[in-house]
Amino acid sequence: MMLDFHTHHLLATDALISVSPTDFAPMPGKCYAVGIHPWHTEGDVEAQMQALAETAQNEQVKAIGETGLDSLRGAPLEVQMRLFERHIALAEALGKPLVIHCVRTSQQVLKAWSESRKSVAWAIHGFRGNARVVAPLVKAGFYISFGERFNADALRAVPLDRLLAETDESTMPIGQIISQLATALQMPSERLESIVAANLARALNFCD
Repeated sequence: MMLDFHTHHLLATDALISVSPTDFAPMPGKCYAVGIHPWHTEGDVEAQMQALAETAQNEQVKAIGETGLDSLRGAPLEVQMRLFERHIALAEALGKPLVIHCVRTSQQVLKAWSESRKSVAWAIHGFRGNARVVAPLVKAGFYISFGERFNADALRAVPLDRLLAETDESTMPIGQIISQLATALQMPSERLESIVAANLARALNFCD
């Protein structure tokens, strides 16, 4: 049962492991998300984009990302947006969902969503914003993933069928993170585990 939507721990089990296209070295039985992180968008990224176009077709790559926009780090936002749009086009062409890094750029991400074909799932990873920020993302149909640090009001504002959980770079096990989320939602952790697993399977087109 896969529970961890997003991790950078290469040896993680039952998880979607996020790597750059040039670092993609798949291990048997593992699932990956491959993309160019917004922090790594400065300079010439064409070699990375070419590698992404090739690695994204691997059957172990279940999602494209993480990609997205960050107003605090990386190349200027207009450059990040052009690369984000190329990730979107690739995800749509391959029928694979998007793992999105979004820092103080939710309006720009929503605009990109409105202009997309909406043929694949979009998921914001590591959401730390408040309920006001998450509301339009939820209304648009995004999946929202929460990690070790989260805003409880935002968590409660996300419909259960759109809720994901992740470790990202945390050393806390995914089960413990889900337990914390369940406590904030006032439900048994076992129930939330089942919900998260079902949502992740649906978002990833039933990744084993």
